[in-house]
Amino acid sequence: MSDSRPLPRIGRHTLPNRVVLAPMAGVTDRPFRALCRRLGAGLVVGEMVTSDPTLWHTRKSRLRMDHRGEPGPRSVQIAGGDAEMLAEAARLNAAMGAEIIDINMGCPAKKVCNKAAGSALLRDEALVAEIVQAVVAAVEVPVTLKIRTGWCAESNNGVRVARIAEDAGIQALAVHGRHRQQRYAGTAEYDTIAAIKAAVNIPVFANGDIDGPEKAHRILDYTGADAVMVGRGAQGNPWIFREIDHYLRHGEPLAPPQDEERAAVLRDHLEALHDFYGDHMGVRIARKHLGWYLAGDARFDDDGRRALRATFNGLDCPRAQRRFIDELFRHSPAATPHRVARAVASDGTCAA
Repeated sequence: MSDSRPLPRIGRHTLPNRVVLAPMAGVTDRPFRALCRRLGAGLVVGEMVTSDPTLWHTRKSRLRMDHRGEPGPRSVQIAGGDAEMLAEAARLNAAMGAEIIDINMGCPAKKVCNKAAGSALLRDEALVAEIVQAVVAAVEVPVTLKIRTGWCAESNNGVRVARIAEDAGIQALAVHGRHRQQRYAGTAEYDTIAAIKAAVNIPVFANGDIDGPEKAHRILDYTGADAVMVGRGAQGNPWIFREIDHYLRHGEPLAPPQDEERAAVLRDHLEALHDFYGDHMGVRIARKHLGWYLAGDARFDDDGRRALRATFNGLDCPRAQRRFIDELFRHSPAATPHRVARAVASDGTCAA
């Protein structure tokens, strides 16, 4: 049942397994990348960075480009619609330590597509060719590409784009199994990914709706892809990487994390967010992550999760958030929402 094929290579980099963290704006920051790598991701890709260097002075861009202390290979994703600008962005990021450059042709967001970037590029195959050729020629590090199956159902041109990419020297290709007009609605399809894998000789990473080990195995088996790329399935569940890797290697499920480990991971994640962003931003960014963790916590029903989210979202300092995590795992599930709210309120750590 295990996959006996050689592990995928991106240039000189051989991945340690077949599970990759997808780049997600506002999610795959340095703290989350470090956590996912620690819990089994074989490759992590940073948040999308604009190819326009005149915008890199903003705090958001500086944080997205911060890879200090990260082990390699460090993969940086760039986005834009101008070949020359993308090539220059690739050169600058490589000079700052990027060991893999990833080009975004998969983002469906309107603010990206309206600038003829992201998945909007799939409408113009000549421009796709111009961009990938320019970026590959600009840097000595390997270049990868992330795409969707096409722009719309009537233009499922993923196979043609994949061949263009391979001919230009792209070293690996990630494919999300939806066209752009679907955004994230409906379900991903994997027939196009299978067709792309059959059409090219570079590693192909299957992406879209991968939410557990068994599904990851089925998708790899069905498509022949070299790895799975996990996006939303990792939000609130960074353990998914080791669980998929274990299942692919051994053909059996890995036991889920115990409460002690879940508590430790949440504490570590909070501390990393506070340290990376500072108290003000770190507290606010922690709120969405805690919401994702709670969404997957089977100890609580919907009412309990809503009550806990409301309490956490009212906390305005790191000390209060740490206290919340401590209390979250101390009580019986039925009593937890009330006990947590009372503990943080009596501690004087709720926002006014």
